[in-house]
Order: sequence, then C-alpha cells, then structure tokens
Amino acid sequence: MTTPAPDRLADIEALKQLKARYFRYMDTKDWAALRTVFTDDAHMDIDGFGSDGGDAIIAFMSGVLTPLRTVHHGHMPEITLTGPDTATGIWAMFDYVQFPADGAPQGFHGYGHYHDEYRKQDGTWRIASTTVARLRIDPLPGGLPQNPA
Repeated sequence: MTTPAPDRLADIEALKQLKARYFRYMDTKDWAALRTVFTDDAHMDIDGFGSDGGDAIIAFMSGVLTPLRTVHHGHMPEITLTGPDTATGIWAMFDYVQFPADGAPQGFHGYGHYHDEYRKQDGTWRIASTTVARLRIDPLPGGLPQNPA
C-alpha cells in the first residue's frame, strides 16, 4: 500500500522544515535546540571529521563552531521518501565561515551538497545521517587561517 499523496507532501514539508531548523540552530549557536534535530544514533561527516551519536555531534559542532561566525544555506532539496519512517535528501549548500582574526576576515565561502538520511524518532522526523561534500572553497580576503584549531 502506498502512502497517500497529501501525507507524502506533509512528510516532505516536515523534512524541509527540519533542515531549515538545522541551519538556523547551527548559525545561532543554539546547541540544545540543534540536538533535537538528530536521532540518538545519528552520524555526521563534515570534511572527513566524523561523529557518531546525537550528543557527540553536538559536542563536536559546538567545540568547532562556537568561536566562528557562520552562515549556512541549503536549497534545491531532492527528498525521497524511502519508507513510512525513512527518507533521504540531497541539498545544495553554501556556507560562509569566518574565523576570529585581526585585520581582513579569514575563512571561506563553501559550496557543495549535504547528503542526508532521515528517520522518524518518537513520531518526529530527525536527521539520522548527514555528510557534507564540498565542491569548492573560496578564501575570504584575509585567506584561510594558518592554524584554525
């Protein structure tokens, strides 16, 4: 039995709203709210840095992003419902990442795609896995930081 079209559209819209909250919570550094978008066993891979588990993802992201100024945009979603409680999505992305520095801003503009898997947890869509595949990075006027850690 297939899912009725209105239910499929409602699920797709819920997934778009989920990803919008992900970007907003990340850029506003609302780590408690960001934790709510991930499943408990979520996996994240950002530029080869992986984290497993919702709590570990938030610990990693807050540790890296708290001192940075960031703006993340996701657009042109390709969402596929793979089951009643599972889905995949590919999002074109742009990010602006600025590191603390004196003088000209250091950091980059990034372009690429998010590859996501979603799962309902307690009846609510959550991100179960996310991987960023950057296609291009353009340095800011001050260049890339020499030692961003």
